[in-house]
Amino acid sequence: MKSDTPLQLLGGLTAREFLRDYWQKKPLLVRQAFTDFESPIDADELAGLALEEEVESRLVIEHGERPWELRRGPFEESTFSELPEREWTLLVQAVDQFVPEVAELLEHFRFLPSWRIDDVMISFAAPGGSVGPHFDNYDVFLLQGQGKRNWKVGQMCDSDSPLLEHADLRILADFEQTDEWVLEPGDMLYLPPRLAHYGIAEDNCLTYSVGFRAPSAAEVLTHFTDFLSQFLPDEDRYSDADAQPVADPHQIQHDALDRLKGLLAEHMSDERLLLTWFGQFMTEPRYPELVSGEELSEEELVDSLEQGAILIRNPSARLAWSEVDDNLLLFASGQSRLLPGELRELLKLICAADALHIENLGQWLGEEQGLMLICELVKQGSLGFANE
Repeated sequence: MKSDTPLQLLGGLTAREFLRDYWQKKPLLVRQAFTDFESPIDADELAGLALEEEVESRLVIEHGERPWELRRGPFEESTFSELPEREWTLLVQAVDQFVPEVAELLEHFRFLPSWRIDDVMISFAAPGGSVGPHFDNYDVFLLQGQGKRNWKVGQMCDSDSPLLEHADLRILADFEQTDEWVLEPGDMLYLPPRLAHYGIAEDNCLTYSVGFRAPSAAEVLTHFTDFLSQFLPDEDRYSDADAQPVADPHQIQHDALDRLKGLLAEHMSDERLLLTWFGQFMTEPRYPELVSGEELSEEELVDSLEQGAILIRNPSARLAWSEVDDNLLLFASGQSRLLPGELRELLKLICAADALHIENLGQWLGEEQGLMLICELVKQGSLGFANE
């Protein structure tokens, strides 16, 4: 996707203009980002997903057994028949992993790194339904699928912003409205991180939320240091071979901190390890249990492809690649593999193609490392046969 092509999705802005002027800076309302949009899923189908054990779902009832009552799925069919007529919301996470037509919507957002996209959450709200005024720590595109929703936006927030006392929901105690819009099917609102927003359904409505992964500094430090510690020998320790006699043995001198910072910097600045960790972390699947493969030999794989079999990416898998020196790193569902630079086009094909078959894989099936890689991805579960 060219960065200087005007996009209807962005109201005629180019990707470059959007990233420069709006991304992580201010909201953008786009009327008819999707012209004549027809939701690929309806309220009944969404409720059906919320009955499934492997699907993450929630119900927020504004006037339930307590204010802003939260219930977690999976739900029973009877749950929905017992709900009030107004002021409740059903939220279902990662619908793109279960409904291919919803996953197709993500193709419109390929001007952003695919490894940054988290999932497509879909909410159904009865008239007056809401989850209260709140803020998120990540970017989100809110696409109206059915019905009308009133969106109010307010102040920028942070961890010090006062919240209502609630065990499960982070509802703002104070909401300082600055703008207000009513979105109809096909309209879309982009919101940057930490901007307060408050959506209220005007009638029965479906809203698609395309959210983005944004690891916190705490997550980065915790997970990266855990990863890094696997490669550090026990004898690699704090040392002070340049120590001088001390006047007070109880005082921690600043030169000790300098040595400590040097020890940390020596390991934290290893770009290859940082890249390996980051790629694995950002491709970890939301539902690892749904990424499982099958044992097969390279000969069986080639035979299947020659007989017309088609490989597709597992909807729950995440793929990305990067360069390291003269080699390549492929990241697949939380794992990584170092590969020679000659496989660059194969990696790009695996990450981007809708389907893999004998026509586009043909030349790689004769390459030992290419064939091995494809076979390993099938065994791992990131790739699978389309008819399964």
